Order: sequence, then structure tokens, then C-alpha cells
Amino acid sequence: MADPARAARLAQRIKVVVAQALGKRVKDPRVDAITITDARVTNDLQHATVYYTVMGDEQAQQGAGAALEKAKGVLRSEVGRNITVRLTPTLEFVPDQIPVNASHLEELLRKAKARDAEVAALAQGATFAGEADPYKAAEDAEDLKDEDLDDEDDEDVAGGEDADEHR
Repeated sequence: MADPARAARLAQRIKVVVAQALGKRVKDPRVDAITITDARVTNDLQHATVYYTVMGDEQAQQGAGAALEKAKGVLRSEVGRNITVRLTPTLEFVPDQIPVNASHLEELLRKAKARDAEVAALAQGATFAGEADPYKAAEDAEDLKDEDLDDEDDEDVAGGEDADEHR
């Protein structure tokens, strides 16, 4: 087992080497729209997964995947020449789903923003269902008077006749 930091460094190096080899060594026109986004290497440094995105429609994405599979041997030999490990890792190419997920999240945020705007527009002309202040000030004044009376009664009990009897 290799150090995880070493595996991460190797993955970064593989990412750079594969991207450069796609531009210089692979002569397939289907790889022109490919962008290498990430690479991950297992802890034993035997297998590398390379993530890529393709600009274009579904047909361009399928063509790019086929071109990468066809050029896998050339890319692996380039990786073997440019990294310093005993065994050259096998390469696996996986389409990166981050752009798809990001566009989905952006669409959800647009919908939420539109709904918030609708709610704000409805709230603009809204009025209270009842009175603006449902709590009556007169009831509050009566409650305060009752509390004052209760406090006075408590003082009489604590300091009054009952206190003298207990002595």
C-alpha cells in the first residue's frame, strides 16, 4: 500500500500527462473537444481512473468515449514514460458527471428563485386576516392589575399573620 499523499500526487501527474498526450500524440479528431477534469489512483498504484468531459451533444460524447478507448494503449505508454513507478497503472476513462449535476442544480435554483418572486409578489398586496394587532391593549392592562393584586396578597402571607404564628 502506498501513501495516500503519494497516490494523490501520482493522480495529478497522470491527469497532466494524459491531457498533454491527447493534444500531441493522439491524432483522432474526436478527442479535440475532450477536457480531462480529474484522475484518481488506487492506493496500490495499479489502477487509475481518469474523468473527462466533452463539449457537444450526445453523439460527440459517445465518439469521444470510443476514441479514448481506442487510444488507451498509447496513453498508457505515455503515462509509463512520464511517471516514476515500478508498474504503469491501467487506465479507465469515465465521463465526468459534475457538469450535468451542476446544470441540474442551477435549474433547481432558477425555479426556486421564480417561486420566491411569486410569493413576494403575492405578499406585496396582502393584508392581515383580522386586526393588525390581535392582542388587545386593554386586556394587557387588566392582566397587569391582577398581577399587582396577586403580588400584594403574597406579601401579606409571607410577612403577615402567618409569619408571626410560626415564631
